[in-house]
Amino acid sequence: MSTYAIGHLHDVNLGPDIVEYLRRIDETLAPYGGRFIIHGGPVTVAEGSWSGDLIVIAFPDKASARAWYESPAYRQILPLRTNNSRGDVFFIDGVSADHKATDILADIPMTDQPLG
Repeated sequence: MSTYAIGHLHDVNLGPDIVEYLRRIDETLAPYGGRFIIHGGPVTVAEGSWSGDLIVIAFPDKASARAWYESPAYRQILPLRTNNSRGDVFFIDGVSADHKATDILADIPMTDQPLG
């Protein structure tokens, strides 16, 4: 199952370090099958509010995503981003093509309490 590395970045200082990071990140992704799905760009807000930049990188599986993030090649360029932006980065598994919204109910103990 695909796993996604998701970054929600704020206050990106688009200076020489970030430019260098952008020049080098693709070569760190290739050995792990990583590819950009979303890389910033304009957002049309339908509900709530939004700020920052969203980055989504797809990997074949969680092991590949973790191996990329921990790789010496990525660790070498990581400070170029972390020293010039702030934000959250996390991994999350995708769902199968036949996934239905109610599939998550199998993993939730049912009570009389409202969700949330």
